Amino acid sequence: MAESAPSKGLLDKIATQLRRPASFSPGAEGSILAMAGAQYTATSDDDLTQPTGFDPQAAVLFEAVVESAYLVANADGQFDDAERAAFQHVVLSACGGAVSDAQLKALLADLQDLTAEDGVDKRIRMVGKTVARPEQAREVLRVAALIARVSEGVSAVEREVLDKLAVEFKLDAAAVDLALSDVEQALRE
Repeated sequence: MAESAPSKGLLDKIATQLRRPASFSPGAEGSILAMAGAQYTATSDDDLTQPTGFDPQAAVLFEAVVESAYLVANADGQFDDAERAAFQHVVLSACGGAVSDAQLKALLADLQDLTAEDGVDKRIRMVGKTVARPEQAREVLRVAALIARVSEGVSAVEREVLDKLAVEFKLDAAAVDLALSDVEQALRE
């Protein structure tokens, strides 16, 4: 049975938090999702990226952030139309127009195919190989927890996926608790 759609107010609040840097990242200009999303659509000859040039690692990081959130959102094996719409809304809003609806839909279709082909555990390992720095890993956990929160709470199976991601990121169990605490605090603001 499909869950009811989350309120627009909750979705907007989560999208706002997804744009902001984590409380444990003082001085950051924005969240890892928003910053990497800006690079996701850039091309290597894009004049706007000069003189620094295109950063392919940021684009790969964006895909890893979205995949980790997708894996958590899909933890119960269900990713119905309401969940997909909510997921797309918060990611697109957080990216502030840098990523198009069509690009995100294509990425989600690829993630769905990869998850069906490889299984969740292999996809978690692949995300773990992509996210190398501990500060990035903590932020990826926070983003995934925020998106999991769209369904009015983080379920036991969603928590299990977050825990598996933390292990792949070589973070201790407290990292998931910190991410969840940061999410709850941010949503009370």
